[in-house]
Amino acid sequence: MSKVLSGMRPTGRLHLGHYFGALQNWVKFQSECECYYMSADWHALTTDYADTSAVDENTLEMVADWITAGIDPEKSVLFKQSGVFHHSELFLILSMITPLSWLHRCPTYKEQINEIKNRDLSNYGFLGYPILQSADILLYKADIVPVGEDQLSHLELAREIARRFNNFYGDILIEPKEKLTKAARVPGLDGRKMSKSYGNSILLGESDDILRDKVKNMFTDPLKIKKSSAGHPCSCVVFAFHEIFNREYKNREEKCKAGAIGCVSCKKQLMEILSEFMGPFTEKRKDLIADKAYLKKIVETGCRKAAETAHQTMEEIHKAMKF
Repeated sequence: MSKVLSGMRPTGRLHLGHYFGALQNWVKFQSECECYYMSADWHALTTDYADTSAVDENTLEMVADWITAGIDPEKSVLFKQSGVFHHSELFLILSMITPLSWLHRCPTYKEQINEIKNRDLSNYGFLGYPILQSADILLYKADIVPVGEDQLSHLELAREIARRFNNFYGDILIEPKEKLTKAARVPGLDGRKMSKSYGNSILLGESDDILRDKVKNMFTDPLKIKKSSAGHPCSCVVFAFHEIFNREYKNREEKCKAGAIGCVSCKKQLMEILSEFMGPFTEKRKDLIADKAYLKKIVETGCRKAAETAHQTMEEIHKAMKF
């Protein structure tokens, strides 16, 4: 049976980018693979190291989002990274064999250095987090990693690190393969990729009032000045959401290009579609988040299960490295 490992940083509630970029795949894999889904709380320190007060609470919020989206704790191992100390040990080992040039070339690192101006990211943890990410994956010998397209470069780095380790010490680590969803990249409200760091996201289970305001403020085609103007859907964030959520998006695209429909109408219909989509998430999540003891028990049980698998891998690594 194939083994799957994926994780998310507990830096706040999850958004639609997480759902379409990863969670849909996570749910599908449960019926055919051995699945490990991790709250990457150590990864959260790379940007939020100055204030860790919300990390544990955010983990519970995120686990609630996972279950809301269809992750079943009876089928998958749900755990937090800091609850399995082997992650830090393998991170240290892999850090010793990874060239700095491999880290500096990561496009996500360059992008966030340029985009995130309200935090000091000049620390080794931020530069080296792709190594920790590699350790997370390789520790469980995961052969499949469901990711969004923005993480493909990191997964390729994990494969390179695995090859380098195996060249030194023997064939111990498995090179993982990616699994993308059809809508792997969901745009944010401003046209950039949807990200909590950019403040341009729509959360899972968003209330109608907040959802309405966010749709209202979405970027549209700057060249479509009035309803009768010919539109350019390819440059419109609202239409990008119609492509994902609206089965009749082709018809809307034609009307937009012909100047037969305006941006206000597009946003109104999108609001209705998103509200209907969010309804089940909102109700299920409300019940889950009200029972924190249940969520904590799920994480504790998951940590014990994950540690058993991680310990086996580290024993093999110790033997191969003659430690």
